[in-house]
Amino acid sequence: MKKTALALFIFFFTAGTLFAQAPAGTAAPKQPVRFEDLSLNEQIGQTLTVFVDIDSAEVFRPVIESGQVGGVLIQWGNYSLSQTRALINKLQSWAAKSPHKIPLLISIDYEGGTVYTPITLGFDYLPTNMMLAAAGDEDATAALAYLAGQELKRAGVHINFSPVLDVNSNPHNPIIGVRSFGSDPENVTKMGISFMNGFKAAGIVSVIKHFPGHGDTSTDSHYQVPVVKASEQELQRTHIAPFAQAIRAGAQGVMTSHVIYPALDAKHIATFSKPIVQDLLRTKLNFNGLVLTDSLDMKAAAHYGTIAQGAVWSLQAGSDMILLGRYIKPQATVQKIQTQIAASPDLRAMVKQSARKVFELKKQLGLLNSTADTPAPIDQAYRTQLEQISRQAVTLVRDRKKLLPFAPQLPNGRKPVVCAVFFAPSRFADQLMPFTKPFLEKGWTIRSYNAALTPKAVDAKRARECAKGADLLVVTSLQWADKTNINQKNTIQALFDENPRNVFISTMSPYDIPNYPKANTVLATYGLNKYVLQTAADIILGNQPAQGKLPIDLPDVK
Repeated sequence: MKKTALALFIFFFTAGTLFAQAPAGTAAPKQPVRFEDLSLNEQIGQTLTVFVDIDSAEVFRPVIESGQVGGVLIQWGNYSLSQTRALINKLQSWAAKSPHKIPLLISIDYEGGTVYTPITLGFDYLPTNMMLAAAGDEDATAALAYLAGQELKRAGVHINFSPVLDVNSNPHNPIIGVRSFGSDPENVTKMGISFMNGFKAAGIVSVIKHFPGHGDTSTDSHYQVPVVKASEQELQRTHIAPFAQAIRAGAQGVMTSHVIYPALDAKHIATFSKPIVQDLLRTKLNFNGLVLTDSLDMKAAAHYGTIAQGAVWSLQAGSDMILLGRYIKPQATVQKIQTQIAASPDLRAMVKQSARKVFELKKQLGLLNSTADTPAPIDQAYRTQLEQISRQAVTLVRDRKKLLPFAPQLPNGRKPVVCAVFFAPSRFADQLMPFTKPFLEKGWTIRSYNAALTPKAVDAKRARECAKGADLLVVTSLQWADKTNINQKNTIQALFDENPRNVFISTMSPYDIPNYPKANTVLATYGLNKYVLQTAADIILGNQPAQGKLPIDLPDVK
């Protein structure tokens, strides 16, 4: 383990004085609760998780106060951390009014990249998994996850639906992309376990997903039912292998995918499949932890029936925690689930087993006796670690004409002029300006323009004006997964036609690099933050070498 990461872990594991009692958002019962005291409906409730944001919270109050829901996934939004804490505290205050005053399990989708933005719920920017893989530093990744987990714990979060262990073997995957650690199963395994262990060390339950692998899909399970036609051998070798290794390393939770794998079960998506959940995950891989569904309001699950029916099918397949989704009528949906389960002795037995697992997890986390600790703030330590990883991740994909380092000798000692054109959503605006710092420090002139992600004619005009007369044009792209923004692509290609001395920076999905064959010098950052952009500038100027390695197979990029 590197000295910095080792020192970081020793400090936080031994600094007992940093912790205080009474964790945020916990409403433990005054008297010990026995699982046997729970009614059938309360047992069913322990297995159900609803999606809540600040605006929708009141809708779920009745089912929380009546003990018919055991968990909440707090949803994204432009909220501050104090607002997020206030929401969690409010939710737990409702749980404290339930018959047995059992606190809620609070979950979050904190995985980085396209799922998580710097403004979501007030937590710090989390690098994409592909950025972590490009840096390739297992110790730094574990340390970053540990620090991020401390902040989640401080806010009252217990479960993180991360890391994604999907091996992105399909370049045209529309939903995974930079959410994956890459296309190499061994690298995905190595980095994924490091990430998982960091959260686990912080006391956060880490849920690996999307079993048995969403990386070879060509459709998005939010909207369609994906089918992965790989053979059982290929599934085992490429896609299931990271999950198997993570389970052996102590994974506490596994989330199933809404994908059909004909080699394993030709009729059912994994979430509804006994052969996949019971036979493969439980028996063959010997997983004894919590099995969670992906959200049942996704089209790939809702295609087969109602959310209530999907919940029952999921329990029958072997899941323990059911994510009901965001767009539901809570009381009506829960009552339908209760009715179906009450009518079946087999289902009642399954629910009892799953509910006991959730109940025991709450006990282990200290929710039933207020023994959990609340960490002190670690903001600066986290950002230091983020900067280190960001600087290690930036990759020089190609430099055909050996443009770098860029240090032109101009007549009469004239200082170079650089134009930087960024294609990025406005929410990233504060992350862009550090790119200019290394050039300004050299006394160079640098002009910049932040064009719309989907540029219009006015963006193209202003970008050309910026580039006119510049000694170097730097252009950044931003593409989510495999979806090419045609307006952005055409505008960038036109800029390269007019300005042959250029540097292209792919700031999100590196799968967009083949779109720009005229870009002779290409860098990849796998995400957009101020540290990777400043690093890219330093690489262009020769202030530091590029350290990152491309974590995916990307043919014909040289």
